[in-house]
Amino acid sequence: MADNIVPTRTLGPAGPEVPVLALGSWNIWDRMERDDAVALVQRATAAGAAFFDVGNYNMGPHAERARTDILFGEIVRDAGLDRSDYLVCGKLWLWDYPNTGFADWMRTSLDRIGIDAVDTVVVGDHMAPVDIRQIVRDIHAEIEAGRFSSWGINNWPHEEAVLALEFAQAEGLTPPSFAQLKYSLVRRSMAEGPFYGGLFADGRLGLQASDVFEGGILVGKTAPGRKIGADVGGIRDEIMAAWPTVQQIAEGLDATPAQLGIAYCLANPATANVLFGCRSLDQFDDALGALTLLERVGAEKIRDAAADLWLDRDVNPDGTWFPPGGFAGGVAPAPAS
Repeated sequence: MADNIVPTRTLGPAGPEVPVLALGSWNIWDRMERDDAVALVQRATAAGAAFFDVGNYNMGPHAERARTDILFGEIVRDAGLDRSDYLVCGKLWLWDYPNTGFADWMRTSLDRIGIDAVDTVVVGDHMAPVDIRQIVRDIHAEIEAGRFSSWGINNWPHEEAVLALEFAQAEGLTPPSFAQLKYSLVRRSMAEGPFYGGLFADGRLGLQASDVFEGGILVGKTAPGRKIGADVGGIRDEIMAAWPTVQQIAEGLDATPAQLGIAYCLANPATANVLFGCRSLDQFDDALGALTLLERVGAEKIRDAAADLWLDRDVNPDGTWFPPGGFAGGVAPAPAS
């Protein structure tokens, strides 16, 4: 398979140029043999997809004492990569903010990975109220300190995203450049709905799709043996029931379910990057096939084939965790072209 085949897109208006595929770290590097992990990193780099989401999972609901970030640092060094060979998206959690400040968290995270800076960060979601204006100020201070150069938000309510954008502009600070949202064949309301959808359409944010396989359910692992992401809207049973349909649609397009899931996200022009979990060379090469599928079939046909898989039509698309009953008619506008 040819190298350097993964195209790039800009991760939002002020974000870096990134490959359209990125590899996650949650439940990844700590579940792999070292030689396999090194081979995967080398393969991703050769293909032009050396963009890694790396978090310190030791806070709030992720207080897991995982070593996945430490292992990642060891793996890229074992793979013989220079820091300039790959991009890193770090994590900033809000579960204990502001008691745990960003400066301390970043110093700890960078030390665990063994690097001086990440390329961008995603600021995690929260359940308790937080001061969005102070978050923007503190993020800007970290940018000025050289620990990263851009940032994004993770599943924030729409009004908080707007506040961060408007406050940063008014104060001459660095605004968020992208939103990392749950987005997949079955979960579309947040990314395509009339709230975040508008921010993507007017170019104020780029989209990073996450949870694209629903913890493996959408690639056939209907009984996940590990912790997976939150079930916003309580639709996971419906998602499990939809697996045979996903499989059928993929077969009809002469593709695998993983290729269909990634290609669907990339068919939305707002999507700058698709973040997914991958634990083998075979899985990675399968994911690369999504690029061929998108080129061969086309975005419109892929979206048409998957139209009936939209299962969270009645989930509030503004980013709230517990929807108050959906939005009028359950119909959101199509992605901007």
